[in-house]
Amino acid sequence: MKSYTHFTLEERECLRIKRAEGKSLRQIALELGRNVSSISRELTRNGKKDGSYNAYWGWSLYRYRRKRCVRHLRLVTDSVLRKFVQEGLAQYWSPETIAAKWQGDPLSPSTIYRVLKQKRLPGYSEREHLRRRGMLKYSRGDNRTIHPEHTIAERPGIINTRARIGDWEGDTVLGGNGKGGLVTMVERKSRYLLMALISDKRAATVERTMNEVFKGDIEVKSITLDNGAEFANFRSIEKTLKTTIYFTDVHSPWQRGTNENTNGIIRFFFPKGTDFRTVTQEEVNHVLSLINNRPRKCLGWLSPLEFLHCCT
Repeated sequence: MKSYTHFTLEERECLRIKRAEGKSLRQIALELGRNVSSISRELTRNGKKDGSYNAYWGWSLYRYRRKRCVRHLRLVTDSVLRKFVQEGLAQYWSPETIAAKWQGDPLSPSTIYRVLKQKRLPGYSEREHLRRRGMLKYSRGDNRTIHPEHTIAERPGIINTRARIGDWEGDTVLGGNGKGGLVTMVERKSRYLLMALISDKRAATVERTMNEVFKGDIEVKSITLDNGAEFANFRSIEKTLKTTIYFTDVHSPWQRGTNENTNGIIRFFFPKGTDFRTVTQEEVNHVLSLINNRPRKCLGWLSPLEFLHCCT
């Protein structure tokens, strides 16, 4: 038996003609290759009150009902779910994160994307609340190279497998030309982020800021950097922090994937061209708190802070 399909306009016209010829419902069903109940239902639903049947009248009624037959998304109709999603978006969580943290009936991330795209959550939008603002990933430019003493090929397996706390990946996030930026450091295992403002990209400025960022009881067993000229004072940094710095291969940002991904999150709050001279450290700390309290799929939907707490 073939699967059910809706009546076409041509079938409705054939039905009208055969009905006018006085054929029975069973005869019509046999000639149209339809179930007799389908013929009966079509005549009942789309026929006129006087018992007559007009193909174009039936087709118009069918089209009218189809337009009104809209699936109501649970996210729109369920106030509890809607509030949870709105709270997640207010913290700039991704739809996947929100869906994973939801404790009720299964929720698909695509549902959240769809509702935002259709603008059915007043006050929330892809551009204002999603990391990539509804656009595709961008490609980062390459930095100038330096001559490292330790390359990523020499990095011990314990770092590559993320088997311990204390191995970091670092980079800079810059604003417009001459408008300062940030030094960002991400712990490989926990994805915990440290960052601070820099007024320029000079090696001395970056060195001073890195030493400041790692003050206190922070474990720094290793740091992996790219070949940017801002890290030219790496020997001095190694000596101050009593650590080893490894450099990635040229034009290979994926070798610092954790840091690259985190910088993408940071760019949501501080887009390209940002004038960091007008940004305060308090604002940076606020963004830092949002990111370090953001649940992560790679951590079993724990936040970096929660993960560190579990490891200590």
